[in-house]
Amino acid sequence: MATLILSCNTGEGHNSCAKAIKEYYDSVGEECVCADGLKFISNQASQFISKGHSFVYRYTPWLFKYGYSYSEEHPNVFKDGSTVYRFMTQGSERMYEYIVSGGFDTVICVHPFTAFMLTDMLNKHPMKLATCFVSTDYTCSPGTKSSNLDYYFIPDASLTKDFTNETITEDKIIPYGIPVRQMFLISQAESEAKTNAGIMQGHKHLLVMGGSMGCGPMKKLIIDIAKKMPSDWEMSIICGRNKKLFQKLDSKYSENKNVHILGFVDDMGTLMDSADLYLTKPGGASVTEAQMKNLPMVFVDAVAGCEKSNLFYFLEKGAAETGASVDEITNACLDLMHSDLSRREMKENLQAISNKDVAKTIYQTMKQLTNNNE
Repeated sequence: MATLILSCNTGEGHNSCAKAIKEYYDSVGEECVCADGLKFISNQASQFISKGHSFVYRYTPWLFKYGYSYSEEHPNVFKDGSTVYRFMTQGSERMYEYIVSGGFDTVICVHPFTAFMLTDMLNKHPMKLATCFVSTDYTCSPGTKSSNLDYYFIPDASLTKDFTNETITEDKIIPYGIPVRQMFLISQAESEAKTNAGIMQGHKHLLVMGGSMGCGPMKKLIIDIAKKMPSDWEMSIICGRNKKLFQKLDSKYSENKNVHILGFVDDMGTLMDSADLYLTKPGGASVTEAQMKNLPMVFVDAVAGCEKSNLFYFLEKGAAETGASVDEITNACLDLMHSDLSRREMKENLQAISNKDVAKTIYQTMKQLTNNNE
């Protein structure tokens, strides 16, 4: 059994999901490879889309919101024959050659683009291949319904009707959650995690992140919170790949021992275990990672689109709060940090919706389908 996971170079969430699945396959000794599906079009296309996505996310989120809304309202933009479809499926032949030469019998897509690219390839080259799509957001993202794969792993049963159409029938839907890496499934004791994260024992810890690209009004939020937090609180800010944000904040808080400015972080698991509250934009993968840690959250609605659905999902579950302005978000953070009871209630609500063996379920389901194909 050889498995190919197709991601897209558009943000870190899809890649985190791919890594989580591969991590489980590696743990059971199964051959598994991750690839950027956009590179089947060309390396230049992958770089162009990646850089364009990062720029829009960080500097013109209104444009992303418009494009996302337009795609939702005009699903034909992803249909066979459309300009977008023709562009995205240019790499079908290269994808086919890669799959055949690699001896893959299973293909897992963690981005809608790769799902309908794979669908186009299979229409042109029918073959025995176990296929599935894994959603990384709490909604059916535009383009998903233009695909036709064997299974669709979605975050929650309440979303089933959003995903179904004439080709994606309910029997293809497996509502089991979003896979996360092992570091988010195994927890350290809070005291140990605080020591490992460099947080003083007895101090409360606010963890702040604007996604891998450092999106949203993070600088103003951090300044406002830092002015108002007591001396027995500490705040760690993850700037991701946003070097300008890192430089500005690092310069401002270099002498403040209670404010820690970090770049791109590998060991998020330890930081989450050490934290009392998580201020973040609601990216599907990152909030699911916090969900597995039962870490209460405050959301910054920085980008809208699919993240708006993620935000509503966790608000409805009583597992997060948000605000309509910087002041409201600041106050939500301060109030929650002061209230052990409110955070405990949010932890209980998170625990009620956590599902810790999603990657294992994907592996077992796809292995059974592969065996049936033989």
